[in-house]
This record gives sequence, structure tokens and C-alpha cells, in this order.
Amino acid sequence: MKGFIRVASILLVAGAVAARADTHGVPAHRPPPDEYGQVVMDNFATTSGIAAVRFDHWLHRSEYTCRVCHVDLGFAMQAGATRVREVDNRHHQYCGACHDGKEAFAVAPSGYDAESQKVCVRCHAVGERVTPRPDFYTFTEGFPKTLYGNRIDWLAAQRRGQIKLKDTVPGVTRRRRPIRHQGETVFAARDLQMPEIVFSHPKHAVWVGCELCHPAIFPVEPGADKISMQAIFEGRYCGVCHGKVSFPLDFDCRLCHTRDVY
Repeated sequence: MKGFIRVASILLVAGAVAARADTHGVPAHRPPPDEYGQVVMDNFATTSGIAAVRFDHWLHRSEYTCRVCHVDLGFAMQAGATRVREVDNRHHQYCGACHDGKEAFAVAPSGYDAESQKVCVRCHAVGERVTPRPDFYTFTEGFPKTLYGNRIDWLAAQRRGQIKLKDTVPGVTRRRRPIRHQGETVFAARDLQMPEIVFSHPKHAVWVGCELCHPAIFPVEPGADKISMQAIFEGRYCGVCHGKVSFPLDFDCRLCHTRDVY
């Protein structure tokens, strides 16, 4: 009987998530795998007469940890909150910290000649007929798969050595000393007899470390904030990443509620 109640509770919560998808930040329509996590950067582009920038999270996360960009380079965690200008990139800030011709392809030289345009459209690609380089499906062929997000199990790919993450950029970001973090933390569920939540510090630390989450997103003191699913659906706490870049919130509650309490 308890098992039936637990399954019924999970289905009820999943139904509630789907019902609220249009109003609380959970995408009602799942984009195709190659577009999941894609961000359009357009604070200045279209008003200047050029195409907006298409930023593919899958490509950058296959090479760098999240904290390289969001801690060391200063990109905000909300799309559009960082007002990147062309002059910033040319002075080796933001995208220009890596796109210098050494770490990654260089920002196009000033001018509107054909060669410059070929470089510009590699990023200013929204609405343009541009063949992505590299192609998502070719790049991820042979990677371990899941049913969620862009269908790639990035943690498994990293463990297998199929991707090798850089945590610093020479001359740009600082080297970090290893930080001792907790293992798994168990949180009690607050809704409908759901299984407890098991949060793995080691899994998250591979990409985000400690400083990306604490204290800006989560207080350092355990239990200091009362985290609710409503707040997560609205893009706070776990919702800062999940449903945008990490696996979505509206697929399977048991991806987080993993501890069987019976």
C-alpha cells in the first residue's frame, strides 16, 4: 500500500509540473537535442544591424567547466544579464578571453570584408544559414545517452574520458586548489510523501565547483533557506541550471527524488 501511495504521489507531482509548464519557467515544448541549452545573446547585435549571437552550451560544456565562464569570466547565470559588447571581446574580456586565436578561433578583425564575415557568422548565427561547427550529432556520436535534455550523459562521458574538461584558461583564470566537499547530502521531501532527495556534491563539483552555487544561489549554512518546488520552477535554486542547461524538471521527479524511504 505504501508503495502504491508513493507511486501515485510521484504521478501527481509530475502532472502538476506539466500543468504549470507554461507559467513557471518549465519549458512546455522540449527543443531538439542540438538546441537544448542554446542561448541567444542580443543586447546590442540586432540594433546594430547584425544577427544575434547563438551560444551553444553543449559545445562549451564539452571543453570547459561552468565556473570558467560564470565565475572567472563574469558571465551572469541569467540569459541577457551580461551586456557583452564587441569592444569587450576585442579587449580579451568575456568571449574574447578565449577567442584570441590561441585558445579558440579569434574574434574577426574590424571590417566588413568577406573574410571577416565568415568569422562573424560563426557566432552571429541567429537567422543565418550557417552550418554549425562542429555538428552536434557527429560530435556526440558514441557518447553515453540519456532520455533527458540534449540526450547526452555528460557525467558518464567525462568519466569515460570522452571529454576532458579545462578548469582554467592560461593567463586568464586563476588556478584553484582542490576543495574538500561533502559526499551525498539527503534532503527530506516536502510534498506528498515523495522519496527523499539525494544531492551529490561530487557530481556537481565536476562542472560547477563550490563557488558557483555558494553563496549566490544556495546559502552555505544547511537549511538556511526553505527550498520549494515552486521556487525551483521559477528558476531559483536548482532551477537556475535545471530545465535550461542541465536536465529538465518536467520529465521524471525521480531523477532527484532518488532515495527510497521504505
